[in-house]
Amino acid sequence: MSAAEHTLSKPTAFGGLGRQKAALICVAAAIALTIAQYAGVLPAVLHRLPETAIPPFADWLDIIFNFIKDDLGLLTLTRFLTEGLEWILDVTGNLLFGRRRWPYLGPIPWAAIAAAVTVLGYWLGGWRMSVLAGGTFLWTALIGQWELAMQTMSVLVVAAPMAFVIGLSLGIIAWKYPAFERTIKPILAVLQTLPFFTYLLPAVIFFKVGPTAGAVATVVYAIPPMILMTILGLQKVSPEVVEAGKMSGCSRFQMLRHVYIPSARTEILVGVNQVIMLCLAMVVLTAFIGMPGLGAKLLEMMGSFRLGRSFEIGITIVLLAVALDRMSKAWVAKQPEHFEKGTPWWKQHRFALIGLGVFVFFYILAQFIPYLSEIGRRQSLSMGREIDGIMRTFLALDWVRAITGGMRVFFNTMVFIPFRNFLLSLPTPALILMVMAFGFALAGRRQAMLAGLFFSLVALSGWWDRAVITLYSVLAAVILAALIGLPIAVLAARNERSAKRVLLACDTAQTFPSFVYLLPAIMLFGITDIAVIFSILIFSTVPLVRYTIEGLRTVPLEITEAADMSGATRMQKLLTVQIPLAFPTMAVGFNQAIMFAFFMVIIAAFIGTQDLGQELQRTLAGTNLGTNFVLGICVSLMALSFDLIIMKWASLRKQQLGLEA
Repeated sequence: MSAAEHTLSKPTAFGGLGRQKAALICVAAAIALTIAQYAGVLPAVLHRLPETAIPPFADWLDIIFNFIKDDLGLLTLTRFLTEGLEWILDVTGNLLFGRRRWPYLGPIPWAAIAAAVTVLGYWLGGWRMSVLAGGTFLWTALIGQWELAMQTMSVLVVAAPMAFVIGLSLGIIAWKYPAFERTIKPILAVLQTLPFFTYLLPAVIFFKVGPTAGAVATVVYAIPPMILMTILGLQKVSPEVVEAGKMSGCSRFQMLRHVYIPSARTEILVGVNQVIMLCLAMVVLTAFIGMPGLGAKLLEMMGSFRLGRSFEIGITIVLLAVALDRMSKAWVAKQPEHFEKGTPWWKQHRFALIGLGVFVFFYILAQFIPYLSEIGRRQSLSMGREIDGIMRTFLALDWVRAITGGMRVFFNTMVFIPFRNFLLSLPTPALILMVMAFGFALAGRRQAMLAGLFFSLVALSGWWDRAVITLYSVLAAVILAALIGLPIAVLAARNERSAKRVLLACDTAQTFPSFVYLLPAIMLFGITDIAVIFSILIFSTVPLVRYTIEGLRTVPLEITEAADMSGATRMQKLLTVQIPLAFPTMAVGFNQAIMFAFFMVIIAAFIGTQDLGQELQRTLAGTNLGTNFVLGICVSLMALSFDLIIMKWASLRKQQLGLEA
């Protein structure tokens, strides 16, 4: 055994104790505190912090925010910037859905846009991409959702480029100045785990309700991955390429423009892909602050329990997400096209000219054929009412009501509520010690201490019980997701065809707007804990299934063949070879499932929960930025604790298996 392997095989030292022993001590202390609480001998101050001991973080933050907003004049500056942003949004709105603003040219006929996008799809990825892109816009028009989709797209086409430019600029600065990178990375980690409600209230206060606030919240939400991918790409540029650029006499700016950025093209375009997807997700969620479009209509339909119409809008959002995702990924993979010297200009830009030609053709044709310009609700192919009728009939069936009623009674009374009450009954330090024990056992001292610190800050926030209810929903959903998703993933990974089908289902489920899952949950189980956890469960199962399949598929073939030659059965090979080797990848899936669950539990506040999400939703009705920020940080700190521990364990496990240097 090498020295490195010997070091990894031994627990990291902590005060002379192995981390496993440290974990056991934390568990023992937590059990002792819990027994004392149940016996009625634990001092009240060790069960819950008294209100007098809780610092007024929200009030302090309000003072700081008000000073920045009023005394430093930030509100005046943002309202000035709002005018410029409103003008840009008015232009895109006029062109895409006919908002009566300059340049008074819109709305562009749907047929012209669909035709141009079809040509763009063919240029990016051939006829299949062309069918996906053109078919998506054709569906959107025929189903009667064109104006709603264009209201959403009018913000997306502004927010995505802004997020790209800001993210790229900050990424370059962070790459250039290591001190700035060290400062910004923790901020980005927090931003990526903050609940989306925390983005919405500041946007409303500083940039008014509606599309402007929606665009700002969307930009801020989408920036972090662009920064991180830019840093990663620039850091990976090979020294040989840099040296060649210097030898050719490039200035600093020329080095950046002609050497570094082209060499980091793949990572930067992956960041663009992430920006587009996050912008689309957020621009739908900004319906909570008055953003019109598909998200607002979806919220309206959910409020009236119209599943059919909600389902159609959900499909439109999925198709738009898949089309934009595939097209941006094709753009990443597409290499620059080079032409011989003397090639005519029209040959070099033939696809652009064809796209412009079909756009102009259908634009003119739509002036004479109204159906190619606009499809009203009466002319659309919407089947929303029919789907609503089918669903109501199905839910009214006796056997369906019996099954859902039985599940509701069993899970609520026998599983979820007892589990929630148990977590709430634990003394605050006992639960913190349990989290630290989890950190010691899996990751080590640093991660355990940080997790303990983060949960202690949550306790000091004054929202401990609400945070525990949030944690209960996340843990219950992820445990159930593992029980359901892991067997599905193991079975799907056995052959390529099954894996592709399941991964396609995962892609579809992940791109569905998150609060679509609330409607079937409410209709099946009512306003109960099982409805909340069921909606989180669907969303959290996706990464578990995806990463488990990927982990099992990437197990080296020679290792599985060696297991076959040794006479191992399929089950023995799975349990002793494939799953252990796939654990690091599966751990990433568990981590993503927990992150998704923390995201979705905030959405589930729409059902009517008693957790941090419900409190965050209430802050949108006022201007209490301090409370909003404290609540958001509580969610972020809990999510970051699990992220630090699980990702560190995955890294250690990869090193032990020789999969990582």
